Amino acid sequence: MGVMIDGTYHVDDPSPASDADGRYRRQVSAIRNRITKDGPFTPDAGRYHLYAAWNCPWAHRALLGRAYLGLQDVISVAYAAPRRTEQGWVFEAGSPYLDSEMGVSALHEVYSKQQPAYTGRITVPVLWDRHTQSIVSNESADILRMLNAFVPDEGLYPAAKSQEIDDWNDLIYPRLNNGVYRAGFARTQDAYDEAVVEVFDTLDRLDAHLSSHRFLTGSNLTEADLRLFPTLARFDVAYHYAFKCNIRRLSDYTALWAYARDIYQTGTIADTVRFDIYKQGYFSPSELRNPLGIIPAGPLIDWHGPAQRA
Repeated sequence: MGVMIDGTYHVDDPSPASDADGRYRRQVSAIRNRITKDGPFTPDAGRYHLYAAWNCPWAHRALLGRAYLGLQDVISVAYAAPRRTEQGWVFEAGSPYLDSEMGVSALHEVYSKQQPAYTGRITVPVLWDRHTQSIVSNESADILRMLNAFVPDEGLYPAAKSQEIDDWNDLIYPRLNNGVYRAGFARTQDAYDEAVVEVFDTLDRLDAHLSSHRFLTGSNLTEADLRLFPTLARFDVAYHYAFKCNIRRLSDYTALWAYARDIYQTGTIADTVRFDIYKQGYFSPSELRNPLGIIPAGPLIDWHGPAQRA
């Protein structure tokens, strides 16, 4: 993956992806402005454009919030092609993967417009502001949280549940959302063993909790659920195989599997899910994980079956 240094895109990223002990290290997002009613970025319909990719779980957070809160006509979206090239996330002429906003051919062209000159990785999601011609944020957690500013109520982050939501986020992100990547990108046996144990310890804990709760913080879906769901949606079709997270499948967990189907079948959330594209992305050619780039035919999983939850 390439990187931008002082506003110029470089095909080769000079920064290491893992520590000396083989543990995968995720870089932090660098652009973190906020949308608030007081501005300067205010929640105005039609002002913002979202850059996303179907197969990216971090972009999926923003797509889920946009769908669940009914903001499809408020914030436009462009999807990058499923497989990155040496230019990173790209858009393809004559395909569904076009940018109707600026007509760029690669996402790094959007980052190149940022002032002061941007240095960092070229990631999705990106929330673009038409008024200032700048990026509001490239941090998925912040973008998901900011979407609440566009609705009249507390949205996905009610004050009464805020501490519970934060506690779940603090558990799920390092051990599960990023944990599957720590397992899949591990360069040593010790690094993999450490990560995969945390992944399944967390899944076990979630399954036990959800046996007596419809959603993570009670009877209503919140931000914490939408931050968990992208990992669950990709688990059996990608992480179980491509990232060696194969102690159990999501579908082996009674409560957690029912919970995942419950969310999938809520409102327009299913419209944010593309299992076929997940496989294209996670089984793309990789010297370490899939050198031939062969995409598996399965598994066949029924997400439309009744969740049968109280």
